[in-house]
Amino acid sequence: MAASMTQGTRAPPRPGDLSGEGTQGLTDPSPEPKQLPELIRVKRDGGRLSEADIRGFVAAVVNGSAQGTQIGAMLMAIRLRGMDLEETSVLTQALAQSGQQLKWPEAWRQQLVDKHSTGGVGDKVSLVLAPALAACGCKVPMISGRGLGHTGGTLDKLESIPGFNVIQSPQQMQVLLEQAGCCIVGQSEQLVPADGILYAARDVTATVDSLPLITASILSKKVVEGLSALVIDVKFGGAAVFPNQEQARELATTLVGVGADLGLRVAAALTAMDKPLGRCVGNALEVEEALLCMDGAGPSDLRDLVTRLGGALLWLSGHAGTQAQGAARVAAALDDGSALGRFELMLAAQGVDPGLARALCSGSPAERRQLLPRAREQEELLAPADGERRGKPGTPPPPPRPCPGPRLSAPLPAGTVELVRALPLAQVLHELGAGRSRAGEPLRLGVGAELLVDVGQKLSRGTPWLRVHRDGPALSGLQRRALQEALVLSDRAPFTAPSPFAELVLPPPQ
Repeated sequence: MAASMTQGTRAPPRPGDLSGEGTQGLTDPSPEPKQLPELIRVKRDGGRLSEADIRGFVAAVVNGSAQGTQIGAMLMAIRLRGMDLEETSVLTQALAQSGQQLKWPEAWRQQLVDKHSTGGVGDKVSLVLAPALAACGCKVPMISGRGLGHTGGTLDKLESIPGFNVIQSPQQMQVLLEQAGCCIVGQSEQLVPADGILYAARDVTATVDSLPLITASILSKKVVEGLSALVIDVKFGGAAVFPNQEQARELATTLVGVGADLGLRVAAALTAMDKPLGRCVGNALEVEEALLCMDGAGPSDLRDLVTRLGGALLWLSGHAGTQAQGAARVAAALDDGSALGRFELMLAAQGVDPGLARALCSGSPAERRQLLPRAREQEELLAPADGERRGKPGTPPPPPRPCPGPRLSAPLPAGTVELVRALPLAQVLHELGAGRSRAGEPLRLGVGAELLVDVGQKLSRGTPWLRVHRDGPALSGLQRRALQEALVLSDRAPFTAPSPFAELVLPPPQ
């Protein structure tokens, strides 16, 4: 377990205090505000932006004077040239100050906690963790985002539930916290509007993986919440923003450091994202799997990550003596139905018909599927023959298998499931409509995929391993080949898949 011990040179502000007293600040050598083209040029050429420069850019984004091309150019300049810690802190503050600040009852101060993820494939942790934390006595005012690139968005998943409203005013958020203990909302025009604009622009300008932009985007939404503690799930691997643990640790350390500079206790978990989290990928399918986890069931890797992240948060905020004790409390909330009860309260409070909310939270998996958006067709892929599994050039992919239908051949040895690569799976589902290529583009909420196998299990030739839910025609040859190549088989004995949780970067001691 790694811990960041860097401390600021002055006492940090209280959480939610955006006066700037908790940061060293940046001096502005020029009293005259620079024009946007000049700001872009400074950063393009590797220069350092002053506090006035950064605040001027953010103000132009919010008031509409910055053109879309200028926003994209600045994002790309930051992506290529980077920002130092002070620039990143100021950008975070400027984004947070672009909208209304959230004010809560004084009695809630130590109860306010949240979690954020840098994005992955099949990552539905927030849907489970927010109500589980509420069941443990916390208040969770979660401000989330939409899908970026090949990764799914928490808001998109929740909007697959008919009637769910992610746009809530600060006043409505307080009512939601009083009623359910948690809420999951988007960036409205009142809450961090500048980040909402930049977030959408990053998705379509290939700047999703910028470390300072990621840091400012995440923390600006959390600073305005006035939290006592925050845990950030930083993904690494083949389907993550950062391909390896070392690069993810760099982001984690930056998040923890900037958070401390702004008076926010942040811990960052490093978790692997080479394979999908859980068995379901796609908006409505992930809601189903989140409900299954809140039944006390579901995939072990999802439950493990929910309990570990929740345990760290309860410990960090003083609600548990150790991380292990905190994890046990979260697990109990999943098993005794209290997390599911909080989820039902949140659904009804955020616009879902109470009868539908009740049916979703009390029904069987089959009944739940009837209540959520469904794709028109299902298609299963079969485990390839031994010669096909290694990607032999010129080998045609196996034919599609309608679902349901009879098995086409008797089971024969194929191998052990070593890995199901998340990235090609997500890319194909993106093409089928589960993701967006342009900001604001509608999604096919029922499109997705179900893994029918677990990493580490023995798989026989001709056995279905993936079920694709699609609205359009049958998968193309290229799509089917990409999916089959996502399945990696080996000759070793069956094994237990490791936890995706790798490391926790801690804040400085108080």
